[in-house]
Amino acid sequence: MGPSPVKEAALELGLPVTTGIDDVLEAGAQLGVVVAFGRIIKPHILEAVPMVNVHFSLLPQWRGAAPVERAILAGDSETGVCLMTLDEGLDTGPVHACRAVPIGHDETLDELRAVLVQEGTSLLLEQLRDGLSPAVPQSGSATYAAKLEPSELHLDWAQPAEYLHRVVRLGQAWTTFRGRRVRVLRSRVAPGVGGGAEPGQLEGVVVATGSGGLESITVQPEGKGPMAAAAWLHGARPTPGERLGT
Repeated sequence: MGPSPVKEAALELGLPVTTGIDDVLEAGAQLGVVVAFGRIIKPHILEAVPMVNVHFSLLPQWRGAAPVERAILAGDSETGVCLMTLDEGLDTGPVHACRAVPIGHDETLDELRAVLVQEGTSLLLEQLRDGLSPAVPQSGSATYAAKLEPSELHLDWAQPAEYLHRVVRLGQAWTTFRGRRVRVLRSRVAPGVGGGAEPGQLEGVVVATGSGGLESITVQPEGKGPMAAAAWLHGARPTPGERLGT
């Protein structure tokens, strides 16, 4: 119920804060900067106050609400940040400048987003200081980054280990064990368990998947705090052949 960090910072600087987008018309601003706003800004506002948008992808890839999440899930090796002129479409405006950022194989959503925030802030300040580079229309095939559904964070052990590792890197992945939810907070791809193992079957901290194994590093059982997967399994004492997802 408290103010967001953005509002707190603005108030400390003596800047007015509003939740009404039309209030921008009376602000006397020469340029608006939009970051993760999540709504289409109406044409009458854009006509009065030109705006640029800091977007966390290499446009036209991953337009939409969840570009960083979708890049990780797709197994992309790089993403980036673009500064574009806002128009009436969804992340369709011409681009002033972009910076590419590599995606590490084990990099989490929070870690990658922190890098993109730093790169985006630096790019924005550079462009505001030196003047906006000429805007160039987006080119190439566009992809849409739909908001994640809760079901996409459920670990389906029939999927390949590589894909499940990407789900874990998003930070809210979960499975079940003996009817109770267990979040998997950290993992790594590992060799599969013994031959004939069914998806979800445990061999120590390694879980059999549809292809290869996924080693659980940190988990959070329902009603408890995060802990090492080995410590959780020591207390749970799974029986031979017992599986996650049950």
